[in-house]
Amino acid sequence: MKPEVVDTQISPEGRLDILSKSEVAKLLDTSQGGLYSIFRNCSLAVLNCGNALDDGKELLERYKAFEISIIQRERGIKLDIKSAPANAFVDGKMIKGIHEHLFAVLRDVIYVNDEINGNPKFDLTTAEGVTDSVFHILRNAGVLRATTNPNLVVCWGGHSISREEYDYSKKVGYELGLRGLDICTGCGPGAMKGPMKGAAVAHSKQRIANGRYLGITEPGIIAAESPNPIVNDLVIMPDIEKRLEAFVRAGHGIVVFPGGAGTAEEILYVLGILLHPDNAALPFPLIFTGPEAAKDYFLQIDQFIGETLGPAAQARYKIIINDPQSVAQEMHAGIKAVREFRKETSDAYYFNWLLKIDHEFQKPFHPSHANMRNLHLHKNQERHLLAANLRRAFSGVVAGNVKDQGIRAIEQHGRFQIHGDASIMGPMDALLASFVAQHRMKLPGKKYNPCYEIIK
Repeated sequence: MKPEVVDTQISPEGRLDILSKSEVAKLLDTSQGGLYSIFRNCSLAVLNCGNALDDGKELLERYKAFEISIIQRERGIKLDIKSAPANAFVDGKMIKGIHEHLFAVLRDVIYVNDEINGNPKFDLTTAEGVTDSVFHILRNAGVLRATTNPNLVVCWGGHSISREEYDYSKKVGYELGLRGLDICTGCGPGAMKGPMKGAAVAHSKQRIANGRYLGITEPGIIAAESPNPIVNDLVIMPDIEKRLEAFVRAGHGIVVFPGGAGTAEEILYVLGILLHPDNAALPFPLIFTGPEAAKDYFLQIDQFIGETLGPAAQARYKIIINDPQSVAQEMHAGIKAVREFRKETSDAYYFNWLLKIDHEFQKPFHPSHANMRNLHLHKNQERHLLAANLRRAFSGVVAGNVKDQGIRAIEQHGRFQIHGDASIMGPMDALLASFVAQHRMKLPGKKYNPCYEIIK
């Protein structure tokens, strides 16, 4: 059955209404070095909002006829769109939030290509250079607010969660919103959408007219986690590592809801950073929470962290079960402590410059079969570096599950093989098996074929 599609032309509403001829040429260049592929695929993902699809390969194949091109005129530009998913339209007119997201894609793709890649000002082989690039991308997107007190809560969690877990995430978002806190998520469905919906209702009740719902994504994952239209600030980071750094630099605290391999990746990332000796005294509220039914899920996560990274990692977070109000109160108090610390140390409220991020956490990881097989998953290294390698392992599982390139690699070469110490591989195998059993790897109703094999 052919998907229902729409053809249209749209103009930007905002700053991005003019492009140079060279920028347009790069965006329409279909060669390997051109930007068209990334621009087209990210645009299609944005337009796919609301469709129950978490497979990047399936999305690209379903809408093979989709095209997007730029019409350049003296008065500005237009986007000419053909065979777009009909869900993005109401009575033939594109939903305003999706309209805005399309031009956010255009803005970020152009900026990263023109100002970051190949620019000697950003030495991406150093930790400082990568952090500087993350700052400039966020600043160019207009999401760093210099005059705002710390109030941005990052919410992580799975796109494939139960209705009970989704409703719980909305309740937590509601309680956060009542306390004047804004929400930042990976911008997709499930635990990324629920907190934003809850906060939007709370902000309305508190007459907060400028509530922020910041979504941060990257080209590899956007097709599987299409931005929901509640997001009023969308940023497309160049890769998963810069996306993760953007979360912890721009956010003031993190709430983690139940999820799958992607959520485990995020947890390992932030714990690896907080375990760095230079961050020992730095306040960063981190809360794991879910409804009563998710209690065993978090106990297993906690056990995995204890067995692999130890008690020092467990001391950096709190687990709160079935109590949205306590989550919000704890986060509100934690962010107050963040504000006082930043004030004392003269660190910016809008960007966490003092947070030490080892370059191992910033290097883009390509989850090829060879790279997955050669991961250093042994305990004879510093804990924060073990966390970095564990994060890469889960990142590879995410790629094999939902990313177009990863899915094709699995189809061609078989499952990723993950090797390491038995004391690490055993807990990892048990954790991933629990994700499979609880249907956290794919959306409900879809059979999951594992993309990995644990070698003990």
